Amino acid sequence: MERLTDPSKLKAQVAYNTAADHFDDVPLAFWARAGLRTVEDLALPVGGMILDVGCGTGASALPAAVAVGPGGLVIGVDLAERLLDRGREKARRQSLSNVEFHQADMENLGYPAGHFDAVISVFSVFFVPDMTKQVVELWRMVKPGGQLAITTWGPRAFEPGAARFWSAVKEYAPPALHFGGFNPWDRVTTVEAVRDLFISAGVANPEIKAEESRQPLRSAEDWWTIIIGSGFVWTVEQMDAETATHVREDNLRSLRADRANSIETNAIYAHARKTST
Repeated sequence: MERLTDPSKLKAQVAYNTAADHFDDVPLAFWARAGLRTVEDLALPVGGMILDVGCGTGASALPAAVAVGPGGLVIGVDLAERLLDRGREKARRQSLSNVEFHQADMENLGYPAGHFDAVISVFSVFFVPDMTKQVVELWRMVKPGGQLAITTWGPRAFEPGAARFWSAVKEYAPPALHFGGFNPWDRVTTVEAVRDLFISAGVANPEIKAEESRQPLRSAEDWWTIIIGSGFVWTVEQMDAETATHVREDNLRSLRADRANSIETNAIYAHARKTST
């Protein structure tokens, strides 16, 4: 892959490479749940060719490989090489030889039109500035009769932890890190927004479902594991050690005071089938 120069992509790459060591920890089990749920909705064909964009450590790529069987092939792409390394190791442990992991930019994949039986994007499409353009490109690579699946976060994702985190950041961290709690997925957290995204990209008749879910917290410390095992870690990494400690302690203290024992992991699942010709 060519060297990244886009600041937002570099930020995502650095954040998720940093998060890799904790990406599959127990408190982040929501990655695997959402990936499996996305794949189950598609009823992938045995022997199918599948593309998983923003695949992480294989939360959807690995169950997709199981679904298509040894005669099929799943290609997972992501910017973060350390996540891909973990995906390769997980595939090896599961004896899955029909899944490949490649470092690549989702905006510049270069696969032929109509190449895949399904294209999957789980918690990734919102990382590009022009989501409509990205969905057009993903749809282009779906063969007639094939499917596109996009999963994004629903409303209140990571609450109450996220709000408490950003409050602590504003209290202790430099102003440059005060993002006000805006997340890239905030643009597509409703069924209506996701439907508009599909329609604006020329993808007709999407099936869209909003599902509420929660990730249990065994203790407040589980929330901090989620922080350092997700994109939130980029903000923490910009702080000096003392500031990061203050933010962590304040964040966890507020969760304990609220007796928070879970965070919301609501998601929106959407897929559409391309008309056969």
